[in-house]
Amino acid sequence: MTTGTALEEFDPARAAQIVIAGADREGALLPILHALMEAFGHVPGEAVAIVAGALNLSRAEVHGVVTFYHDFRTEPPPRHVFKLCRAEACQARGGEALAVYAEAEARQTDIAVEPIYCLGLCASGPAAMMDGRVVARLTPARIDALYQQARP
Repeated sequence: MTTGTALEEFDPARAAQIVIAGADREGALLPILHALMEAFGHVPGEAVAIVAGALNLSRAEVHGVVTFYHDFRTEPPPRHVFKLCRAEACQARGGEALAVYAEAEARQTDIAVEPIYCLGLCASGPAAMMDGRVVARLTPARIDALYQQARP
């Protein structure tokens, strides 16, 4: 996700609309949380309370789901997100060293490095996603190129 997409400023009334629109679905919690992420880029604590009330869940239950899954965040997103595969196959092909490199380089930018577990490209070596775009055969040079493209 990149904030280049039109994210809305958090508004409790808008959050309530999103929650109400999905509340009647079976297994509504995850689709609602994804809809909130799509609208606001994060699920703030105030939204957790709205979701909990609408679905007759405790705030702790909703918060537990938000914090369990890597794709949900409670703070507004950084400008760019680099999701690096941390599955065993990518680690065996140098993924751990690439993670150290990616995190060190990202400290100088507005890029967040987050884990993802398997992009299905195991045969091609370490893989990642930059703002939703999948990149295979990852090397430090490819990370540099991706980060360079992300800079304004």
